[in-house]
Amino acid sequence: MPGPFNPTIAMITLRAVISRRRALLFAITPLILIALTIVLKASRPPSAPWPGRILGDFGFSVLLPLTALIIGTGVLGAEIEDGSVIHLLATPVRRSSVITTKFVVALALTIVFTAVPELIAGLIATGGLTRLAVGLFAGALAGSVIYTAVFVMASVLTTRAIAVGLLYVLIWEGVLANFVGGARVLSVGHYSLGVANAIAPNPDLNAGLTLATSLFMGAIVTVAALALAVRRLSAFAIKGESA
Repeated sequence: MPGPFNPTIAMITLRAVISRRRALLFAITPLILIALTIVLKASRPPSAPWPGRILGDFGFSVLLPLTALIIGTGVLGAEIEDGSVIHLLATPVRRSSVITTKFVVALALTIVFTAVPELIAGLIATGGLTRLAVGLFAGALAGSVIYTAVFVMASVLTTRAIAVGLLYVLIWEGVLANFVGGARVLSVGHYSLGVANAIAPNPDLNAGLTLATSLFMGAIVTVAALALAVRRLSAFAIKGESA
């Protein structure tokens, strides 16, 4: 029986995502983060406490969610919009395998374009492999996993995943999670900050959750999002074919 990861679907998905014009969009924000870090490093005194706030706020509130949104909705959303997903579903591939493969590809790209730049920026800002640099990298990794699962799910649930995702990022993550304490329990951004702050305690990170809460809630959100995506994709099953 085929495993949960399908190499053929993975290669097709990877080529499709990085060949689209939207690939330029998720390549811009990492460059902005690194360029901003270089400028601040050169212009601020060594004692200035800017790395935690800038890399935490910009990295986890802008770079991470927007990049994950573009990539996560792109690995499957376009196929659903143009109807080509029917050809994929006509093949003897489990729906869970499709979602898992799309998720893994999207996650790998999100890590490359968010977690790696966050680590590079942290190394530049702090002058080496410090706890803050490692913490930011770990937080970005955790956020990449959760955000990718959420946005892959969104691409299956609605044909307007980009618009819905933007509203979620701007209103929930950008406003409510930062000003309403209870909303942080359902904030992917604060899960990321919780992981980063556990490795490198820093008040400038503005972490509102503990490591245990961040990991527990992050795992629940990730599993639930992927399970819902599989369930929804099964509704596209061709009549007479087992999902």
